[in-house]
Amino acid sequence: MFKRVFDIFCSLIGLLVLLPFLLIISILILSGSKGPVFYRQTRVGKSGIDFRLFKFRTMVSGADKQGLLTVGSRDGRITGIGYWLRKYKIDEIPQLINVLIGEMSIVGPRPEVRRYVDLYNKEQIQVLNVKPGISDWASIKFSNENELLSQAPDPERFYIETVMPQKLLLNMQYVKRHNLIIDLRIILSTLFKIARH
Repeated sequence: MFKRVFDIFCSLIGLLVLLPFLLIISILILSGSKGPVFYRQTRVGKSGIDFRLFKFRTMVSGADKQGLLTVGSRDGRITGIGYWLRKYKIDEIPQLINVLIGEMSIVGPRPEVRRYVDLYNKEQIQVLNVKPGISDWASIKFSNENELLSQAPDPERFYIETVMPQKLLLNMQYVKRHNLIIDLRIILSTLFKIARH
């Protein structure tokens, strides 16, 4: 219950305070390439229920038809403004909308697409026992995920066999032991990581 109150408070304050900034970003996205301001992708949430994730669009329209993974920060599908939005994680801010309406939390395992969730084993599927979040320990550890994938001969196989299991291990540890102090540590670590970019 307290976590939900915390989520509502943070997401509402965040959206209100950042509104002028978000409007400027929206204008830059629209002026930089054709397509909508937001990119909405179906992800798997708590209890395996699908929901549509909000993000600022950082790629050309229809980019997901060429693959679900982003390979390298200079993936040819990324727009000019999209590069900077991704670098500083600004593209993730609209997920405060998902938090406000109760589909996500500020902190929790990052939600995956169904294609990869279907590969989870019986232990890994436990990450769906909590709401997904905007940030988690795995996001911090793998903040350079795109660059790692760009160096792999087969990026998707590398993600499935190497990156995803490590991320899930961290997420399973969070599911077993999480509280407000841990959430605050993750939030502060995330902000510190972004500031260092």
